[in-house]
Amino acid sequence: MPRGVTGPSVRFGVPVGALGFALLLGAIILAIAGNDPIEAYRTMFDASLNGWKSQSRTLALATPLILTGLAAAVAFQMRVYNIGGEGQLYLGAIGASWVGLALPASTPMPLMLSAMLIVGALAGALWALLAAIPKAYFNADEIITTLMLNFIALSLMNWLIFGSRSFWRDPRRPVPGGKRLPENAVMPSISGRLHIGIIIAVVAAVFLWWLLRKTSWGFQIRTIGDSPRAASYAGMSVRLKTLTVLALSGALAAIAGVSEVSGVTKGLEPVALTTNIGFTGIIVAVVARSNPLGVVPVSIFLAAIATSGSRLQSIGINVEVVLLLQGLIFLTVTAGEFFVTNSVSLARTDATATETEAAA
Repeated sequence: MPRGVTGPSVRFGVPVGALGFALLLGAIILAIAGNDPIEAYRTMFDASLNGWKSQSRTLALATPLILTGLAAAVAFQMRVYNIGGEGQLYLGAIGASWVGLALPASTPMPLMLSAMLIVGALAGALWALLAAIPKAYFNADEIITTLMLNFIALSLMNWLIFGSRSFWRDPRRPVPGGKRLPENAVMPSISGRLHIGIIIAVVAAVFLWWLLRKTSWGFQIRTIGDSPRAASYAGMSVRLKTLTVLALSGALAAIAGVSEVSGVTKGLEPVALTTNIGFTGIIVAVVARSNPLGVVPVSIFLAAIATSGSRLQSIGINVEVVLLLQGLIFLTVTAGEFFVTNSVSLARTDATATETEAAA
């Protein structure tokens, strides 16, 4: 039965319990396969969180996950399902790399990076609007349209590097690849692969939380998500909010592409950018229950699991266990969502109740 209003102990206890249950299931599977679960989890911890070098590697992977998780979360708040974060990330990378290559190399870094972020975000927002407009005006299924746009974006990015002599492609390289961005178009490094994109991602999470929780716009988004008819009756523009939410979602996913192309690949490199970060962001949003602040620790947790994959191989454990653990976490936390909003009680059937009353 529905719980009604849930307290903090339920809202936070159930997801934490679901994560613990997922790790327990993972330990059982590891033991059945003949591996030592304690050694496996210790290795995962050492590879991802033990020491600054490991932590910086994990935070570097968590950076785009936070942004794609926020992209999915803001759409989910209005019960709009943006499955196109992957394609929007590609468009952000294409737009940002174009700016970085087109502007003079002597352009001051703050101006260069700002322009890359703005153009990249606009590219992702416009790409998302290709699905938002049919959704808003014709009630087209946004799951299908955003999913299909992923493949178009991937094909476009591959064509720019592998199938044409475009502005992005470096003709001097024997193997097709993107032109390298100038120094002023590269995000400053904090440590190794970790760059200032992590700061942008965390600031975006805080800003989005404020926008959704402390503004009338956020209130309208949540109201429309709960009941579009009631929101429309109250004078809220469901059509306009659909457009703005999907555009914002696309912009956030695109900023993840800007972060990757400027901070990691340093050029438009399709092979390096095709890592399913956009799809993993959907898992992040679900596990975080679409809470922007919750997206940050969930992204770090999943990044920690992912970064430990290569180290697991060194102790004889197949790297596929990483995907297994991610899948278990997704399933258990999704199932746990039922217990956040519902309570389970053992109710007597009518026949049992009748027999009890007769005996009395």
